[in-house]
Amino acid sequence: MRDEKMQACPVCGRPMARARRGRPPVYCSRSCQARAYRRRRQPLPEPGTPPAPRPTDVGVRQRRRIAEAVWRIAAGQGLDAASMRRIAAEAGVSLRVVQYHFDSKHALLVAALRLLHEENERLARARIPHDMTEPRELLRALLNEFLPLDEQRAFALRVFTAYYARSLTDPELAAVFLAAEQPLERLLADIIAAGEAAGRTAPGIDPAHEADLLVSGAVGLGLDVVHERRSLAGVRTVLDYHLARIFPPPQASLRPNTGPSTS
Repeated sequence: MRDEKMQACPVCGRPMARARRGRPPVYCSRSCQARAYRRRRQPLPEPGTPPAPRPTDVGVRQRRRIAEAVWRIAAGQGLDAASMRRIAAEAGVSLRVVQYHFDSKHALLVAALRLLHEENERLARARIPHDMTEPRELLRALLNEFLPLDEQRAFALRVFTAYYARSLTDPELAAVFLAAEQPLERLLADIIAAGEAAGRTAPGIDPAHEADLLVSGAVGLGLDVVHERRSLAGVRTVLDYHLARIFPPPQASLRPNTGPSTS
């Protein structure tokens, strides 16, 4: 008895009925035949080649490229130099491409700032240990993110400084740059409070006030290093001093003073 099992189309996978006479069909339709022909005309990728980016991925990459151009201009010349034409030239794209992705210069500046925040947070998460059992070391790692310890952090600090200067005269940009919620200060305060609950902090401290002081101090000291007013080693010594004030070392047991011998 003849096998009546239906053959599948090699393009779409749909089953195809066997031909009653003549050559059996290779494809289920002319559309699949055309798709197979186009595939044969395209060169095969080399082994290990990643798949070609989808159109949406191309758009994301272009937006990232444009944002990075904003960062470079801001770090080197300030945001006043970041015209749309200057940004397009720095990014190596046409002005039309920049305008396609961003309706205005202000929208571009805000998007670039948000992307820089996301990038810094991603890198910081990879560097900072998530160990609440050592609150002092965790605080130290967080404060290090405000210091120009490497080229990436020094670059980001210069970009944020340019944005801060611009935010003084741009209320809309200030609303994005200066978050009212102060999530970083709250994070540091929570870490200090956890240390306080474990009996690791000095008596009588206020976690919120200490967090405000540490964040503001680290930012200012980091900028001093960028301006070469202070050394990196000196700044880290200052921060370690304040951390030791909040988290003092365990007190050594004191022997009672018996006074001078009268014998």
